[in-house]
Amino acid sequence: MITLKLANQTVKIDKGELVNYIVNDVEFIHQKGDPGWRNADTEMFPIIGPTAEANFKVQTPKGDAVQDQHGLLRELAYTLVENSSTTAIFQKEYKANTKVTNSKYPNKSTVSELYWPYDFQFQKKYQLTNSGLKITFTITAEEGMPYMLGYHPAFKTENSTTQVSYGENTKASVQDIKAAGSVAYPLRDVTKAELQNTNAITIETQGFKELMLWTEVDTMLCIEPITFYPYDVAQNKLFKGFSHIAKLPAEYKVFLKPIN
Repeated sequence: MITLKLANQTVKIDKGELVNYIVNDVEFIHQKGDPGWRNADTEMFPIIGPTAEANFKVQTPKGDAVQDQHGLLRELAYTLVENSSTTAIFQKEYKANTKVTNSKYPNKSTVSELYWPYDFQFQKKYQLTNSGLKITFTITAEEGMPYMLGYHPAFKTENSTTQVSYGENTKASVQDIKAAGSVAYPLRDVTKAELQNTNAITIETQGFKELMLWTEVDTMLCIEPITFYPYDVAQNKLFKGFSHIAKLPAEYKVFLKPIN
């Protein structure tokens, strides 16, 4: 367990996963084991969304890849590469076409192994600042590699009256989000939103194109920055939502800013 501290802020990270963000003794992160979701955060890469209806195949310029829902990155282990009192950097590396065991098999999937036809390196950097927690994702791969990226943090919510505020005074309630079901609740062209609890927090992003919201309970809410909303296309057309690596690594940022 890695612990970061700055003034009244404490962050705890378990094998790359954000499991605590505490400010003035207030916990903002959904706790593993509580109702709603088995995790506290994860990443969706190199695809977002389900693939079962496409026989778990995703088209790329190098041929079909076998991917389960939200990609294979979550099946890889993070390595800690740098750590200080306020900063921690974790990294995952993948070699093209390496078979990765699918943890969803056999209970939730019919494919036992996943693979992607490109090498990549994926870094996740946590940094505490005076205004909050900054999380930076850096993707290094060969030029032209297609990908989608989504960040999937889960926040504690107090009850069914919790809301997410965004845009020009637009709001979505927990009940609205629950009603959207498994396809999540998209916030089109939105890169900043506020979770309105008694203890409120703002999520701001750079590089991501929009957000989607998901929960099945009143006491947890996922506010997910994404590069593409996958339910806009059929599962066998997910390639239409790809971004592509340029000459330099791709970088995306998320800022969690508690509101006093």
